[in-house]
Order: sequence, then structure tokens, then C-alpha cells
Amino acid sequence: MELGRYGIWIRKQDVSPDFARQVEELGYGTLWVGASPGGDLAEVEALLAATDRIVVATGVVNMWATPAAEAAAAHHRLADRFGARFLLGVGIGHRESTAEYRTPYATIVDYLDELDEAGVPASGRVLAALGPRVLRLSGERAVGAHPYFTTPEHTRLARETLGTGPLLAPEQKVVLDTDPRRARELARPTAAYYLERVNYRRNLQRLGWSDADVAGGGSDALIDALARHGDAQTLAAGLDEHLAAGADHVCAQVLTPGGDGDEAARSAGVRALAEALRLSS
Repeated sequence: MELGRYGIWIRKQDVSPDFARQVEELGYGTLWVGASPGGDLAEVEALLAATDRIVVATGVVNMWATPAAEAAAAHHRLADRFGARFLLGVGIGHRESTAEYRTPYATIVDYLDELDEAGVPASGRVLAALGPRVLRLSGERAVGAHPYFTTPEHTRLARETLGTGPLLAPEQKVVLDTDPRRARELARPTAAYYLERVNYRRNLQRLGWSDADVAGGGSDALIDALARHGDAQTLAAGLDEHLAAGADHVCAQVLTPGGDGDEAARSAGVRALAEALRLSS
């Protein structure tokens, strides 16, 4: 499976077949569909059907919301139809969003065991991972790791934990705006949502960010790290920092002034970024 060096991450409710075709035509290697896509993956199937080359990955299917048997059935259906153009991303989600959340590591292992039993190969799945224990598991029981809401420093530590071989495909938020104040105002509501989730706070604190940095919607320095802002060349350089730190692939989530549903601004952003990355050259 060839993910390419760069991809685009987008929420399931904001993506369309037309957008998927645009991302493919611009030269990105993978389109990541986030925000816990439904277990039957009908929306992912529509994106694959609308495109010819690009890989479509889930970023990620929530283990609490979708039984492993359902995820496995969807995987087999899509793999049979589209081959290596589909990558099943799975993850444990957040304790704040799941009343049943308990023994998360054991739940992940059990879920992967069920995928094994259902014939989903490790090479066809990727695991959401932040901390060392789950990162190691992602290299042992999946093709690798898909960290979310992280920085190049986390990517460097994740590569040290994974060693050579396993896939490392982090997400990086970007804002196409050269005004720092305006860019931070745009990014902070999104960052604040994730900073209310204990797993993301703890991960950032492991990286050295202070209690003050992760409080109140995030310090300016933290927002600048989590949501790179500037012109397209600056954003491209921010993605390349992940590659230099050991990532195999990095996917950009383009934040837009009109909110998540602003497809026109998002399309302009992915186009400008593709030009800066020289994807068509």
C-alpha cells in the first residue's frame, strides 16, 4: 500500500466525492476520513468509487462504537472491491465520550484479536496511538501508528518507540493565514475541544508542555505548534518537519475561517498547499 508522503485529513461529515477527486488530482497520496466514520463505511466506499488512485483511510473507526466483526466485514468488502486503496484505521477514542470506557489497553488488544480472527491482516490496518505502550502495539499488531493532535517532537519520540519499519503517519493541523492573532483565533476552538480530552493533555505534558500551556484553550505557543499557520510555503515546511522527525507520511487537516463546513476555503487551502509541496511536479 502506497500512502505517499502527504495526505489530507477531513471529518466524515465534511468530505464529498468531489473533494476526494480534487485531493487525488492535486497529487496527495491518501485521504483520511476522521471523526469516527460509521461501521459500514458507506461514505468511505463512495469516496473510493469516485477516485482511481488515492488511498482512503479511516482516521479512525471507534472501537467502542463499531464492533470488530462489523469493521472486519467492511474491510473485506472494500478490500475486495478496491484492493490496497483502503486502509482501516481503528482507535480507542476518548473516555469523556464513552460511558463504557475502561481498561483501554485490554480493549484494544481484544479488538485486534477479533480482527485477526476475522481475517483482517495487520498490513491492512493502522492504529491510533499516542503513548509508548500503544505505539509499540501498533508496530506489533498493525502496519503502524496514526497519531493525532501531535507535534514533530512527538513524531520523533514515536519513531524512536516504533523503531524502523512500522508506518508512522501523524496528523498536523494547518491554517493558511499569515496573521498570527487571526490564525490562533481560528485554531483555538478546535484545539480547546481536544485539550479537554485527558489522553491528549497527558500526551502533550509528556512532551514537556506545562499545565498552563494546556489550560484555557491552549497557550499561544502550544496553538502555534498544534496548528501551524502562515503562507503555503510555511505550512509545507511544517509538514516536512514531521518527515524529518521520522514520519513516513503526514496528513494535513486544513482549518478554515468559515468553520469545518467551509468547503470552498478548504479546497483553496489544499490546492495552495499542494502547490507549495510541488505534488504535481
